[in-house]
Amino acid sequence: MLTLGVGLSAIGKTVCYARVSSHDQAEQLKTQAARLEKHCVDAGFTDIEVVTDLGSGMNYRKKGLQRLLRDILCGRVARLVLVTTDRLLRFGSELLFRICEFFHVEVVVLDTTAAVSREQQLTEDLVEILTVFSSRLYGSRSRKNLRALVV
Repeated sequence: MLTLGVGLSAIGKTVCYARVSSHDQAEQLKTQAARLEKHCVDAGFTDIEVVTDLGSGMNYRKKGLQRLLRDILCGRVARLVLVTTDRLLRFGSELLFRICEFFHVEVVVLDTTAAVSREQQLTEDLVEILTVFSSRLYGSRSRKNLRALVV
């Protein structure tokens, strides 16, 4: 477990943030959320809120992520609890962690990944990018095809 910002202000709620990429992973989302909540209860945290999102780690417009960011900026969050850093965002999580630091939000990451080679990390990032863009491409084609069938 990794904790960032220990000893900072503890005014506000504890937010457990869980995310999966697709509807096929809905059960994993429930499991992830339950694990986060259990950790918080076991750690004695109070005022716990579980926020879940379904969508790409590259999508910054997810409702739960937007609500989390708004609550942090309004000073309503004391602690953010994640299973892994990539559950928050695939790219850019460092920026959100700096925002948390600035607003005195403690960040707790349950599973820190073992040292992954730079090549492995780049490969995973590339696969994520390709997945997102191909999904957008095929999704837009699907809507276009459905409209053509209706007409």
